[in-house]
Amino acid sequence: MFVPGLLPPATAGARGWWFVFHDGQLLIRDAAAGTVTVPRCGTAADFGLAPDTVQCLGTLDGVPCFAGGSPDPAATLPPGCRLANLRELHSVLDDALYSVAVRARHLVLWDLDHRHCGRCGQRLQWKTDERAKLCAACGQLQFPQIAPAVIVAVRRGNELLLARGPRFPAGMFSVLAGFVEAGETLEQCLHREVREEAGIAIANPRYFGSQPWPYPNSLMIGFTAEYAGGELRVDGVELTEAGWYRADRLPALPGRLSIARALIDHFLRA
Repeated sequence: MFVPGLLPPATAGARGWWFVFHDGQLLIRDAAAGTVTVPRCGTAADFGLAPDTVQCLGTLDGVPCFAGGSPDPAATLPPGCRLANLRELHSVLDDALYSVAVRARHLVLWDLDHRHCGRCGQRLQWKTDERAKLCAACGQLQFPQIAPAVIVAVRRGNELLLARGPRFPAGMFSVLAGFVEAGETLEQCLHREVREEAGIAIANPRYFGSQPWPYPNSLMIGFTAEYAGGELRVDGVELTEAGWYRADRLPALPGRLSIARALIDHFLRA
């Protein structure tokens, strides 16, 4: 079980898990039988790296977990290690390690992008009693940024609304999603996003689940909803194509890593 924490336990001298990122990719070590893991050692120096940012994340089954960021493009990777895209490691890396890696990536990127105070420009300092940074000059307090986004599976009878955006892989469709704006409730965002992007109205939104999405700092909040009227019309910006699909005539779908696929699979089971 993972237990969040700011300070390493008294056993920090023991071998801990190290989640080190470079350019958004995770340092992994090839293990036996084609599996992979993350390095486990006492300090980052033990495997030849010197991250310029290190945070204690907590403990996983009593073992301390650390996150580090290494922006140096000339860094030499330890023998037997390589960098990998976190999305590609789903179902490859141990589930418990993958969950901690998601948290680590979010916090590492936040740390690397928030070194100085946005109000006065002075260097920020870590707080010791909470996961936050403080400017000693002006008192500005900054917490890790989380950008909430809604994602919704809209159903019309036995059909599901699927769409594709301009940056989607060729032929792939997914459910609709969008970021929550300042002053909006999640429900207001749902209605606005579907209306703006697809031109239709929805009814009866129901909470489905959520998923951290550290690319770089989102929290995806999933809903189901029902079609309530209007003609399907894509905006041509966020969406380039959309349509109603039956379960037996689905296009290419997102991978099983995402809550988008979980929403689609939920529709298929209904």
